[in-house]
Amino acid sequence: MAIDIKVPQLPESVADATIATWHVKPGDKVSRDQNLVDIETDKVVLEVVAEADGVLGEITADEGTTVTAEEVIGKIEEGDGESASDDKSEDKGSDDKEDKKEKSEKKESDSSDKKGSGEKMDVKVPQLPESVSDATISTWHVKAGDAVKRDQNLVDIETDKVVLEVVAPADGVLAEIKHEEGATVGADDVIGIVEAGGSASSGSSKSDESKSESSSESKGESKDDGGDNEVAGPAVRRLLGEHSLKPSDVKGTGKGGRVTKEDVEKHVKGQSSSKSSDSSSKQQSSQPAVSGDRDQKRVPMTRLRKRIAERLLQAKNDTAMLTTFNEINMKPIMDLRKKYKDVFEETHGTRLGFMGFYVKAVTEALKRFPDVNASIDGDDIVYHNFFDISIAVSTPRGLVTPVLRDTDRLSIADMENGIRDLAIKGRDGKLTMDEMQGGNFTITNGGVFGSLLSTPILNPPQSAILGMHKIQERAMVVDGKIEILPMMYLALSYDHRIIDGKQSVGFLVTVKELLEDPQRLILDI
Repeated sequence: MAIDIKVPQLPESVADATIATWHVKPGDKVSRDQNLVDIETDKVVLEVVAEADGVLGEITADEGTTVTAEEVIGKIEEGDGESASDDKSEDKGSDDKEDKKEKSEKKESDSSDKKGSGEKMDVKVPQLPESVSDATISTWHVKAGDAVKRDQNLVDIETDKVVLEVVAPADGVLAEIKHEEGATVGADDVIGIVEAGGSASSGSSKSDESKSESSSESKGESKDDGGDNEVAGPAVRRLLGEHSLKPSDVKGTGKGGRVTKEDVEKHVKGQSSSKSSDSSSKQQSSQPAVSGDRDQKRVPMTRLRKRIAERLLQAKNDTAMLTTFNEINMKPIMDLRKKYKDVFEETHGTRLGFMGFYVKAVTEALKRFPDVNASIDGDDIVYHNFFDISIAVSTPRGLVTPVLRDTDRLSIADMENGIRDLAIKGRDGKLTMDEMQGGNFTITNGGVFGSLLSTPILNPPQSAILGMHKIQERAMVVDGKIEILPMMYLALSYDHRIIDGKQSVGFLVTVKELLEDPQRLILDI
C-alpha cells in the first residue's frame, strides 16, 4: 500500500514553499517519524516525517521545486520493500562487501601508519568577537576515550548569540576533557586534549562498531557519530526532550531498535505510576491523595535566552515605547505576485515572496522619515545615512535578528536571496556576529505563525520595529460596496523620545500606500 508524502499546511500569509533538502532517496528504508524532507518558506523550515515504516518509493518534487500546501511530493511503500528491491540488493550485496572490505583495509592501514605517534594536541576555545568576553560549554559530542577524526565537531561553545563549533585538530583519541558542559570559558582556553594517532579504548571501539553496524543496516552506509538521530526521529526527540529523557532511557520496539512515540508514552506512563505509588505509600492517612501528573523540571537558561531577556527588559525600562496600527489590502501585491512569480523565478533564480515587498516599502519610508532610522546615544540623536534592516528569524535556539545591509541598493530579487540566506544560516546555527550586529530598523512577521495582531517590542538601540501579521479575508467597504479582501494588520512600535506621533503615523501610512499600490515602489513615487 502506497502512502502519499504531502506538503503540510502553510501559514495563511505564505502562498507556497520550496523543497530544500531530501534526506532519503528512492529505495531507502524509512521508519515512522523519521524526517524525510525539509520544506522551506519565507521564514521557517518545516520537517515532513514518515507516517509509517516502509520504503521510499518515489520522489515527485525534487530539491528546489516550488510546492503548495497538501501537494504530493513523494510516496512511501509500506512494508520492508524487499520485493521491490531484492534484485538491487543482490546486485549490490557483493559490491558493498568488497567496498566495506577495501575501506576497512584502508582504515587499518591508515591507523597503523598513524598509531603510536602519541602527540598531544590542545583543544582550544576559538577567538571570540570583541564584544563577547566569555562563552559557555554547551554540548560535548564525544567523551574521553572516544576515537575522533580530523575536523570532526567535538564540542559546541555558546556565546550570547552564536554557537561556535570546535573541531578535532587531527585523527586520534580525545584523551581528556578539561571543562565539562556548563562551564564558562574564555578565548584560547584549553578545554580538552587530543592524542594524535592514538587508539580508542575497547569499550568505545565496540560502541563505535555497534553504532556503525546499526547505521549501515538502517541507511546503507556507515557513520562515525551514529547518535540519537539513528534511533529516534525528530518528533520522538522532541517528545523525549519534553520529559528530560534520552533515547537510551527508553526501550525501542521499532525496526532496528528505533524508539517510537508509543515507546516514549509507555515509558513515561510507567514512570508516572511508579512515582505515584511511591508517593502514596509515604503519605499520611490524614492527607488527601493528589491525583494527576505533578512532575516538574528545572532547566537553566541558554546564553541566547538570557541575552534576549536582558534586551527585552532594557527596551521596556529604557524607552518610551508606543504602538500605532493600520491595515493594508494585500490584494494588489498578491495579484502582482501571482502574475509574475514564475517568470521572476526563471529570471532571478529565487522565489518572489512577500518579504521583498515589505523591505522595499520600509526602505522607501525610512528615506522620507529619517527620525525613524535614527537612534539615541546619550543626549545625542544619531541619524544614519544608510539603510540596514534587521529581519527577525525564528531558529531552534530562539528568535534572532540578522541584518540585511544597504537595502536601498538592493533589488527585490537581491532582498529575497539575502533574506533566504539569513533564514537558512539561522536554522543551521551558522550566523556570524557580523551578520547579527547593527541594523537601524527591524521587521518581524508573526503572520507566518498565525498571529493576527501584536505589539512588537523594540530591538535596542533601534527606535522602531514593524510587525507584519496574518493575511485574513474580511468584508471591507470599497466605494460604498462590500467586498471580500485579503487584509493584514500593520503594527509600528516606536520610541516616543525621538519619534513623535505625527512621524510614526506618517511612516506607517507611507508603508501602507506603497504596499497597496506596488507600482509606486518601482516608480519611486
